[in-house]
Amino acid sequence: MYYPNTIEKICYDEKHIEGVVEEIKVNFPSYFERCIEFEEGSEISLLAGQTEKTAEVGCGSAVKMKVRNIRQILTEIMTKGIEKFNRGRLGYLELLNIEALEEFEDSPAVFKSALWRECRIIQKSLMSKSKELDKFQRDFNLANPNDLLTVCRNISTFSSWYTEEFNDVDYDSLKGLASLKLSKLDTEEYTVVRVLGGGIKSQFLHKLQPSYFPYRSKEAIWALWYLTNQKDFDCKEKSQFLMISKEKSAITQNYFYPYELFGYYAYQVYLLLKKEVFNAK
Repeated sequence: MYYPNTIEKICYDEKHIEGVVEEIKVNFPSYFERCIEFEEGSEISLLAGQTEKTAEVGCGSAVKMKVRNIRQILTEIMTKGIEKFNRGRLGYLELLNIEALEEFEDSPAVFKSALWRECRIIQKSLMSKSKELDKFQRDFNLANPNDLLTVCRNISTFSSWYTEEFNDVDYDSLKGLASLKLSKLDTEEYTVVRVLGGGIKSQFLHKLQPSYFPYRSKEAIWALWYLTNQKDFDCKEKSQFLMISKEKSAITQNYFYPYELFGYYAYQVYLLLKKEVFNAK
């Protein structure tokens, strides 16, 4: 049985969304600067990202100071990010393309085996000794292979449709939540309860088409919490991004956070990052 995302209705309110976006814009510059400073502290960046410049100070005395090459530092960050992204990507591309999925129609059990063998996120989750993943490991083992195959085929089909749909669209000028057309991904058709949820299916989409689909990782959800200055925006649960259990004294990411909302906020961060990259010197 499919269960809906645990998200309050106010989170879809237009004014609420505008408030979240404005808060992200306010806090983005300080976090961007901290990101540069962090990368700058690495050995590579100190060699490639900075140069020494002699400056006149006071009565003609000269001192040497570090001059940051922001563009070089950003290039390093992106290069490392691309290298990390490409690790294990081939398995996703080979398994989750439409033609390959059609070949598994008569053998869904074989597909289930290939899923944990070829998709690193599934493999790592199943091999993890973390207590947090005990339920996932049990539920994956019990999952119906036909359901897994059907949902993966739907995800792959959606990915192909989406890239064609936005191929000739001025992507950087889209306005409003509905403009990104991601709502279908939060429906039963694209979910295997407790097995292929928001995080894993977003990883599938991200590996297939990284230009269009952000990865709704644990770190990304926490990042939105920090970028919004930990404000609740009138949510009764105090945070739409976190799940807070007073009984267990535990705080985790909201595992059920809708991909449609996440995708829209990630899109806003993308626009801010793109501006910084093009203005970097």
